[in-house]
Amino acid sequence: MQLPKPGTIEIVPSILSADFARLADEIAEIESAGVKMVHLDVMDGHFVPNITIGPLVVEKLRGCSKLVFDSHLMISEPEKYAERFVKAGTNHLTFHIEVANEPRKLIDKLHDWGVTAGVCINPETPVETIKEVAPLCDMVLVMTVHPGFGGQKFIAEAAKKIVEVRKIVGPDIRVEVDGGINTRTTPTVVSYGADTLVAGDAIFSQPDRPAAINSIRLAAENSRTD
Repeated sequence: MQLPKPGTIEIVPSILSADFARLADEIAEIESAGVKMVHLDVMDGHFVPNITIGPLVVEKLRGCSKLVFDSHLMISEPEKYAERFVKAGTNHLTFHIEVANEPRKLIDKLHDWGVTAGVCINPETPVETIKEVAPLCDMVLVMTVHPGFGGQKFIAEAAKKIVEVRKIVGPDIRVEVDGGINTRTTPTVVSYGADTLVAGDAIFSQPDRPAAINSIRLAAENSRTD
């Protein structure tokens, strides 16, 4: 299981807004909507002010789903924990440039371990900080909220960084966006060059999750043809 090839729009539900008491069922429901990936939000209470899941949860979920596990490590010392998430069943792992001591080395290790690699920038982080390593990745993640909690307001100024990132990586690397993504913000980020849209509250706050996913997908497809 690998990242879908660049060029397609992918809606990636984030489990941060899901019911943690029934995560396996939640993932099965979104899988029925035809998504290819699920976003696993890993937080340590240090780099971000929240604590979520670790490798053991990822391992248990791996036995319940064939989706690509897009693990977003919002943690300090990603080099120390990355291999544990890979062994637990992660297919793609994203780390934050703000806390990566040797990002090139970590990207190489991830590729050696047989998974795809991603680098992420927070809203206040300049795109310049990833200019050298972004082309080495398989996907670059632009945060359009401050990481830590779901349901935050979309930061329009941060989204503009997608344009810069797309210029750096070209068409053959995925550009992911996370934070405040819904049917209203989707046309904006797609027009900037994002092709991988992480959505949490916009999906899991709705009683019909497949319908919510399809609405975001339709908004993305329509914005591409405008």
